[in-house]
Amino acid sequence: MLTEMCKELNNWFECKKVFGTFTIKDGQIIVPDDSLQSGQFFRIVGSVFNDGVHQYPVEDLVNETFTGAIWLMAVPPAVVDLSERISEWMTTYGSSVSSPYSSESFGGYSYSKTSSGQGNATWRSTFADELTRWRKI
Repeated sequence: MLTEMCKELNNWFECKKVFGTFTIKDGQIIVPDDSLQSGQFFRIVGSVFNDGVHQYPVEDLVNETFTGAIWLMAVPPAVVDLSERISEWMTTYGSSVSSPYSSESFGGYSYSKTSSGQGNATWRSTFADELTRWRKI
């Protein structure tokens, strides 16, 4: 969720970008000069299989060698918390939000109709006020 949220915010909280050729071996990324700290978030850019935000150390990446960038991130704890709350919200409401149908039943009668998605709550609309604080233009 953090990858999607940062993309929506146009804010990757990057503090340093390291460019070059990187190797992922045994599910772990090898970064020159040990620039990643334990618990730090980072973004992989330019990978065929692993693009996105990850938390170091990570052991479930797909092995590959790629030329691209590693963005070291300084994600505020409040943003991490918001990302976790959005993930919980998506677990609870995600399937009904992504459905093109709305259903209603009353008095023994039920119906379903398609919806254009307009008016359906999404994580973006539900958490809009909190997201605004972190948005970059």
